[in-house]
Amino acid sequence: MDKVTITIDGRKLEVPKHYTVLNAAKEIGIDIPTLCYLKDINEIGACRMCLVEIKGARNLQAACVYPVSEGLEIYTNTATVRKARKSNLELILSNHDRKCLTCARNKNCELQDLSEELNVNDIEFLGENIQYPLDDVSPSIVRDPNKCVICRRCVSVCKNVQTTSVIQANERGFKTIVGSAFEKSLNEVPCIMCGQCIQACPVGALREKDHIQKVWDAISNPDLHVVVQTAPAVRVALGEEFGMPIGTRVTGKMTAALKRMGFAKVFDTNTAADLTIMEEGHELLHRLQNGGKLPMITSCSPGWVKFCEHFFPNFTENLSSCKSPHTMMGAMLKSYYAEKAGIDPAKMFVVSVMPCTAKKYEIQRPEMEVNGNRDVDAVITTRELAKMIKEARIDFLNLQEEEFDDPLGQASGAAVIFGATGGVMEAALRTVAEKVKGERLEDVEFAFARGEEGIKEFTVELPNLVLKGAVVHGTGNARKLLEKINAGEAEYHFIEVMGCPGGCVTGGGQPIVDAKMKMDVNVYELRAAAIYNEDRDLTIRRSHENPFIIELYKEYLGEPLGHKSHHLLHTHYEKRCLYEDCCVEETSKEAAASKE
Repeated sequence: MDKVTITIDGRKLEVPKHYTVLNAAKEIGIDIPTLCYLKDINEIGACRMCLVEIKGARNLQAACVYPVSEGLEIYTNTATVRKARKSNLELILSNHDRKCLTCARNKNCELQDLSEELNVNDIEFLGENIQYPLDDVSPSIVRDPNKCVICRRCVSVCKNVQTTSVIQANERGFKTIVGSAFEKSLNEVPCIMCGQCIQACPVGALREKDHIQKVWDAISNPDLHVVVQTAPAVRVALGEEFGMPIGTRVTGKMTAALKRMGFAKVFDTNTAADLTIMEEGHELLHRLQNGGKLPMITSCSPGWVKFCEHFFPNFTENLSSCKSPHTMMGAMLKSYYAEKAGIDPAKMFVVSVMPCTAKKYEIQRPEMEVNGNRDVDAVITTRELAKMIKEARIDFLNLQEEEFDDPLGQASGAAVIFGATGGVMEAALRTVAEKVKGERLEDVEFAFARGEEGIKEFTVELPNLVLKGAVVHGTGNARKLLEKINAGEAEYHFIEVMGCPGGCVTGGGQPIVDAKMKMDVNVYELRAAAIYNEDRDLTIRRSHENPFIIELYKEYLGEPLGHKSHHLLHTHYEKRCLYEDCCVEETSKEAAASKE
């Protein structure tokens, strides 16, 4: 690797030739402040918080974009640099809605941290403070332009990572505002509700649609039987909200906290993940053996499903007809569990704790109900659960661990790995491979499905079948793969797609890790490692060996893909236009033309 010699604050060092001044400073422990910078996503030097002096340069330069070169001399802590950074921060604050105590990001805000670090005690400048309307129409995401600092991190992740491009910088100069085209709501554009914009935002300009009070009200209602289920990714992230290291498993503490909050029962969404594998695995085999639509594509991620419906409607028939695990669980709770417990399904209130903001959108889709009862009544994110635990004054760190409630709390290791990219594929292969081979596998770990590579392709040789598959995470990578298939350049039998980069462990509803931490820590790697460790710690690691699932089919469902399971556990999709209202407008035009 080619290197150059530079000097930073009087210290000489060698650094790779492709480094920026920001990268180089980190090598020797010099912390240059940033706000718009987000590693590998937004490196544009817009906020001017990372200004440094370069010997021989006329003006101060942005460290996050200024390249190193042989003999470069850099000064990061001169009076001029400190004054410029502080003035820039005060200018940003002068036009910012500073209601910090009631902000969703209070005490987890990069702007707030910078204000403390740079010793901003007063704001010299009086901003105009244009008041913009709140965009809270979306079922998943609330956008508050009054808190936006125009860093464009959300724009970059939406455009370059997820490739949906539903938000951008509108207007110019002082009136610049981040929003959708034609001032439309996020609900009127092809937003996939993934929440990666929330994860990218350094302040409180983007947040999830709050279901906290809705859940508290249900728990307080004596006429309702309120139960809760938790996704696998939540247990490896929730602890971060209480100061625990990234990737700490808190399964037992989480369960104990939920019971203390007042839920009648606490169930594990992993049970329904095992159910998903039984249905989806048999659906794949059915398509392979009967000339069904291939490749079959997983349907666990509602953000991905919405992306497919908007941008690749020709692939909607390729989507597995299986509901996502938490909506499957909701359907089973309001049928099987309700019958067993003698509870009227109409009197049940099902809460899902999810790492995903798109799940809030998913539960209000018209097809997500059975016999007039919604599968799931409310979704709270990992962040929202943490807020509720704190509001209930529960000492999370000192809780004694408790188990999930039976019978819908029994799950295999195959189910828990759903939380990481490649997990659904690996879980499916554990079952499909054994079903096709007719024998038990010695090793159930399919390492080729794991890891951070955006698109992973593989071939599995089975008796009378060579299964070609792919694992994709992030809708930008899904776009690349589907375009490849459309062009006739690739052919597969089975594809797993997760809408969020890294899968559910780094979903839009997970604890927010600031940009500084992300420069040093691989959040996905730590959370995914915890997921795979939980799998290894479990005795049962195959979905089809879960004793509850075996008994459930015997006693209640009959068989995978049978009439009852199809009624309860399967769904359908629709081909959507890029703008939610254009089909309505087109239909109106056609109706008017027919009258003429």
